This record gives sequence, C-alpha cells and structure tokens, in this order.
Amino acid sequence: MTKVMVINGSPRKNFNTAKLLKEAARGATESGAEIEIVNLYDINYKGCISCLMCKRKGNDTNGLCYYKDDLRPILEKCLHADAVIVGSPVYHTYPSGMFRSFLERFMFPAHTYMKDEQNGGMKRVLKQTLPVGVIMTMNAPESYFNSSNYHIILNDNEESLRHVFGYSESLYAFDTFQFTDYAKYDCDYFDAEHKAMVKEQQFPLYLAKAYDMGQRLANMAQKS
Repeated sequence: MTKVMVINGSPRKNFNTAKLLKEAARGATESGAEIEIVNLYDINYKGCISCLMCKRKGNDTNGLCYYKDDLRPILEKCLHADAVIVGSPVYHTYPSGMFRSFLERFMFPAHTYMKDEQNGGMKRVLKQTLPVGVIMTMNAPESYFNSSNYHIILNDNEESLRHVFGYSESLYAFDTFQFTDYAKYDCDYFDAEHKAMVKEQQFPLYLAKAYDMGQRLANMAQKS
C-alpha cells in the first residue's frame, strides 16, 4: 500500500496548518494511501549539527541523517514513504523553527556534493522520485505576500525539495484566522470581522486545495 507521511510543523494540532494537513491526509487516504501524521512539537530534536557524516567517503547513510535522536526514526519513515506532505505557519516571513530544523535534517543528507556529469548540478542520493507537498499558512494577505517578497523566500523551500527529492509543490493559505477570539488580544491592526469572513468564505477553498494535493501526491506515488 502507498504510504504518505504528513508532518505538522505547527505548535497547534487543530488550527489552520493542522486542518489543511488533515484534509490533505484525507485526500491521500481516499486515494488508497496509508497515512501517518507526525506533530513535530511533540518530538525532542534539533536541526543539523554539521557532523558531516552523511558526506564522509564510503558512508552508508543512504540519505538518512546520521545523528541519532527522536527525529531520526521519523526521517527514516519519510525516506521510505511514497510521498511526504509537510506544513508550517509562517512566523515573521519564515516557517516555524521546528519546520526548518526538520527540513535541514531531511534534505541535507539526501543530496551530495558530487557532480552530476549527465544532468548537471549535484547528484541526488535517492534514485527514485519522492513527491513532497508543502503547505504554508500565514496571517498576511496575498497582496502583502507578493509585495514583501515572501514568494521568493518561501519558494526556495519548494525549489530545494524538488532538487533533492525530484518533485515538490506548494499551497499557501493567506489572511488566516489567527485567534479564536480577537477581543481577548491586543490586535487592533487587524479587522476581526474581515478575518471571520475570510475564515468562512476563503478557508474552505484552501481545504479543498489541500485535499486535492493529498489525492494528487498519492496518485503520483502509486503510478511511479
């Protein structure tokens, strides 16, 4: 059976990012995939420690981070999965620190510093394609996303994942509902009624796109 790993890089397990990831998981499940959801904030780990064991001559890591901590079994499952879907909120332009640490450990061992004489660039460790979907949620509206170059910064994640694993695609959810009750917080910069409207009208469209992503990646994995 096709296996899809779903990785939540948000500290919340039932809010915007988690809801979109669960909908992507539902899409993959309904396409016949087996799903495992991991909440990164439940795991004790750190980012790459630059031990460089994955780059040592004769190493047998085969794309798996050498450092042995609580994240390593998750990374091994991701490498042996048929597709991976990762998600994070955007905090001050960047994904969460837990998400970034996961990506460091996921990507760095799976690419090499060896020339790919046939295709150019650097060789990939994995011979097969591992489709990766990225879901990002943010308080910023789409207009700010484009004018502040978020698209350049965040698209780098997609480009890097595509280079290392062969395929990647992204879904961005803008202007998300940040607080369950805006009246409880110092937050008069944002219009609570507008946020509620976006949550009611726009967020369901993002959920549908997340479902489609899950279905698409599961189907892609089954055909490969």
